Amino acid sequence: MAGSVNKVILVGNLGRDPEVRTLPSGDRVVSFSVATTESWRDRNTGERKDRTEWHNVSIFNDNLGKIAEQYCRKGSKIYLEGSLQTREYTDKDGNSRKATDVVLQKFRGELTLLDSKGSRSEGGDYDQAGYGAGAGAGSFGRSSPMERSGGERRPAPVGATSRLSNELDDDIPF
Repeated sequence: MAGSVNKVILVGNLGRDPEVRTLPSGDRVVSFSVATTESWRDRNTGERKDRTEWHNVSIFNDNLGKIAEQYCRKGSKIYLEGSLQTREYTDKDGNSRKATDVVLQKFRGELTLLDSKGSRSEGGDYDQAGYGAGAGAGSFGRSSPMERSGGERRPAPVGATSRLSNELDDDIPF
């Protein structure tokens, strides 16, 4: 194989509010942590078990950084695409350490808000469809239909006419 791929896709919840730093070059970096949780039922005991992984995320893309800064809060559910980068640093005790981050570069990466309209505790600027400005949302990312809130729309039964279909003109101009 001539090339290689470094791509990470995560769907998880923010572990802390986004933090904005300005680099000496004047560029802004938005960073936060994302928790992804795997759940299963133990075969022997029937007990439900969870394993949570924490991922450090750094956003160098100005537009995605502004969305994260403005609309993401601790607990927000997000979808993101980036790449893995390992960095070396010296901790406060003088020990050499390595950390691997998920990075959304200046012209690459994707960030989508997955919280539905009523699920944010600190109200936000949402339009009527429940989408935050500049990001997709809805019920995508829910692990089961049982977790849906009571106010969510359910699909219309087959044969039922929707308001939108009544407003559309059947004459197609092409």
